[in-house]
Formats: sequence, C-alpha cells, structure tokens
Amino acid sequence: MGLAPSPVAWDLVSLALSAVAADLTVRRDTSVDGWTREIELEVAVSDPSQWDGLSAQTASTLAFLTTDRWSVTFVGGADLPSAPKKTRVSTADAAVLLSGGLDSLVGVIDLHRSGSNIFAVSHTVRGDQANQVQFAKKVSAVDHLRVNHNVSTPWAASEKSQRARSLLFLAFAVLAATTTQRYADGEVVPVYICENGFIAINPALTAARIGSLSTRTAHPHYLGELQGILDALGLRVELRNPYAEKTKGQMILDCADQELLAELAIESTSCGRYQRYGLEHCGRCVPCSVRRAAFLAAGFRDTTSYRYHDLGAYSGAALEDLHAIARARIQVQDHGLDRWIGNALISPHIQNTEALRAMLERALDELGGLLNHYGVA
Repeated sequence: MGLAPSPVAWDLVSLALSAVAADLTVRRDTSVDGWTREIELEVAVSDPSQWDGLSAQTASTLAFLTTDRWSVTFVGGADLPSAPKKTRVSTADAAVLLSGGLDSLVGVIDLHRSGSNIFAVSHTVRGDQANQVQFAKKVSAVDHLRVNHNVSTPWAASEKSQRARSLLFLAFAVLAATTTQRYADGEVVPVYICENGFIAINPALTAARIGSLSTRTAHPHYLGELQGILDALGLRVELRNPYAEKTKGQMILDCADQELLAELAIESTSCGRYQRYGLEHCGRCVPCSVRRAAFLAAGFRDTTSYRYHDLGAYSGAALEDLHAIARARIQVQDHGLDRWIGNALISPHIQNTEALRAMLERALDELGGLLNHYGVA
C-alpha cells in the first residue's frame, strides 16, 4: 500500500501475533479446570526499552481478554519490515474496524455521513471478505487494509476459542492509524470499534455461561487497559466505541443513512456459527438473537436466511441460547437487574455505570420482544 507505520506500532503487531500463536497452541481442555490456562509468553520487539514496565499491564490485559493467566516478557531482536520504496501517507482522519458485521456497517455509514475520511481495517475470514470490500466502497473509504494473521500451529491441534484475535484486529487498526497525515502532524487519531453496548459488555446470561460464552472483545475495561498500553508507548491513537450506551436496535434506528443501511444490512454477518452452518446464519445463537431482536425492535424488515428461522417450531437443546435469555429475564424479574449484571460493570475505566445499566435493561427488553414474537419461553 506504500504506507510506512510507526515502528512501535509494528511491535504492537508482534505482540498481538505472538498472543494469537500462544492462544491457538495452548489447549484449554488440558488445563486443571478445562478452561483457564497458564501461558508464559516471550515477545520479540525492535526496541524493548519502549516496553519497559509494561509486562504486568500487558499480562493483565490479556488475562481479561482471554480469561487465562499470562506472564509476558519483552526481548530485543525483532527486525522491522522493510520500508516501501515509494512511501505515501493516508489522507484518512480515522481508522475503523470493518468486520462485515451489522454494527461495523452502521459505524462506517455514520462516520461517512459525518464527513470523516475513513481508513477501514478488516480482519478477513471466510464468508465476510466480499461484504467488507462492498461496505468499504459504499462509504468511500480512502484506504482499506484487509489482512489475516495466517498463524498456524503444525506442532499441535489448535485451540478453537481464539480469544486473542481481537487484540490483533485492534493492532492492525493502530498500525493503520499511524500511517495517516494526521498522525504525522502530531495529532491524535481515533480508532473506532463499533459495537452495540450489550455485546460489548456481554454479561453472562446465566451463571453457567461466565467462561466460554462471554467474550470481551469490546468491553470498556479491556479497551481502557489497552489504551493505557498505547499511551505508555507514546502511540497517539484513541480507542473509541461510540455505541457503548446503545442497543443494537437503537443503532439501527439512529443510523444516519437509513436508505443505505436498508440496502446493505441484510448482507451483514452476525452469527457466531456462520462458518459451521455453511456461511448461513443459524438464527438461534446469542449474536443471531440480538440481531433478530434488533430488527424487530427497529421495525426493520429482516430477510436474512436463518437455518432455524421459525424459532417457535423448535424446543429443547435446539434453543439453548434462547432459553438462557429467558432465564436471564426471569432472574431480573425475580431478583433485580443488578443481581443479573453482577460484576460486569465494575472497572476503573467505567465512569458511565448508570447509562450502561440502563442500556443492558433495554437490550434485555429487545431480546424479550424476540422471545415473545416466536413464543419461546
């Protein structure tokens, strides 16, 4: 692309790639409790002096993200990629994660309508690449970085939970942000992570779902911890989630270009099992449920192809996730919202607790609308 990122941003990518490799290699089923792993990670960087004092914070950030125990050390010896023979700077004023999902679609539409010049950053996976390219073109992104980590573990069977990938996604976005003219001019460049507040907080629906089913990719505590690392490294990048206090339904209703959203929304991907179902939405997992509930709440016509389309026609294990939603609503009804939320909003990085609490209540109401619509109890 002819772009020359900051050397320390390359080192951040080195950390993220190393974390992904470790995450893939160390199996959860061999740990004492079948989930929590103890991982010692040594990361080669080009300038270890810049990482002095960051080992503990990096380990803590990774621990929150993957729910493991990490020990991280930084050593020298990493070579930086060769600079392009012909270099340029990007005219973008912000970088934004573009996954191909509905939330990131709303995000880039809103940024485009606000007049922002977008550097779209996509972590390519099978089934989403065409959407990512189409969405970037529709919002006139001035640059579009599409990259996959391609980490493989030939010496071991891969762990499938892959919680560390979001660090790499953000590292790529930081890399992009440092190639902009705005960054070269000494300004702070925003990196947008567009995620509805319910999925960002992702409170465990039931006590049994605290581990494997509660990801933390856009949780404000994780973003706050990572922001602290970026600041300590002197990277002039600010992580932002402008939708932290909105439900998915509100994101749809408030989108700045309803016509463009109506054209593209159905093409977006939300399913947590999309590849498993042959690039089709299952219609019954939590992300699918949040998507379907949002369309209903916003009065938006949903023509998505769902494997489990008429949820009222199924029962038992087929609706495990929806039954978990129903149990969460019963717990709130019987014991109050705060009992269900638990410690999900406890963090020094959260200053808007009441707004997030209200958002979670609205999100449960949206999901309740989906259950009522299909008669799922």
